[in-house]
Amino acid sequence: MLLILLYIFIGIIAIQLFYYLVVFGKFAFAKAQKITPKRIPISVIVCAKNEEENVKKFIPLLAEQNYPDYEIVLIDDASSDDTLEIFEAFERQYPNVKLVKVQNNEAFWGNKKFALTLGIKAASKEYLLFTDADCYPTSKDWILNMSAQFTMHKTIVLGYGAYEKIKGSFLNKIIRFETMLTATQYFSWAKMGKPYMGVGRNLAYKREEFFRVNGFIDHMNVRSGDDDLFINQAAKGSNTTVCYTPDSFTISEPKLTWKDWFRQKRRHVSTAKLYKGFDKFQLGLYYFSQLTFLILAVLLLAIQFQWIIVGGLIVFRYIFAWTTLGYAAGKLKEKDVMYWFPIIEIILIFTQLNVFFTNLVSKPVHWK
Repeated sequence: MLLILLYIFIGIIAIQLFYYLVVFGKFAFAKAQKITPKRIPISVIVCAKNEEENVKKFIPLLAEQNYPDYEIVLIDDASSDDTLEIFEAFERQYPNVKLVKVQNNEAFWGNKKFALTLGIKAASKEYLLFTDADCYPTSKDWILNMSAQFTMHKTIVLGYGAYEKIKGSFLNKIIRFETMLTATQYFSWAKMGKPYMGVGRNLAYKREEFFRVNGFIDHMNVRSGDDDLFINQAAKGSNTTVCYTPDSFTISEPKLTWKDWFRQKRRHVSTAKLYKGFDKFQLGLYYFSQLTFLILAVLLLAIQFQWIIVGGLIVFRYIFAWTTLGYAAGKLKEKDVMYWFPIIEIILIFTQLNVFFTNLVSKPVHWK
């Protein structure tokens, strides 16, 4: 029986080796990305609901982009604070700002996808670049970098949406590590020709891709998923590329409490069950391999069965995992989180398990 457990342990490490070196290595060990400016017309789309403080700070940063031909489509999704009034002031201040006012609709109440659909239809440019109201670009060349990835065939661009660094906060390191790991996953699979998700904080696609799949109609009843469910449906290896130049990143304000972060994770995870079969399988297999590795490592060490072999396998696994994620973190400017990799990984494994069981018994809350 113990020998069988050892063989299973070796098999699990082989699965992990495949993920970290073969799959994640596609992104982690890729060459630095270079850009050739395209100068194609871009509509930057921002949807906001009760975000008055954030839009005051961040919309002016979008208006200062170094790009010759772009508009900013601001969507007020029936806000009850001063968001609409602030947007109206921006519309008067900046000539390239277009305002879309969304009224409460009983059939689509609280559904961000309805508001985004109206904004997309109102956009006058063929190429659309999305970010959230609580996000800001890392440079004035954000639009230039993201738009440079479009080609005749590549009409969907997946970008990186990072979170602000908070000194002395371990929760912040966990949030940024998970964000880096998630990006490594969707960048890597996209490079392998199997794109499965993107983040609305930094995402671009040609308008025709939206209408080709009838927008969000197939998952309009799901409150979340305007980014990942749309990409899961519309993206293919032939039409999707990635952008990971440092000037292409966006930054968001992270959650400050464990409770708020856990609630956010519940929302993010709730849409994964609607992914395509292969995507659910590969994500599930990766998580299963993480959890099983941890359990078997503790068990085999505790009973001291072939402990030299087991210890060697554990060290080997951490070396290749740490190396691959270290290179990925370097590309995404998140190197500092890797010092805590083993501890954060364990926390995330059990947090994911907690999220799964919590979502089974109650539904997460979505758009404000």
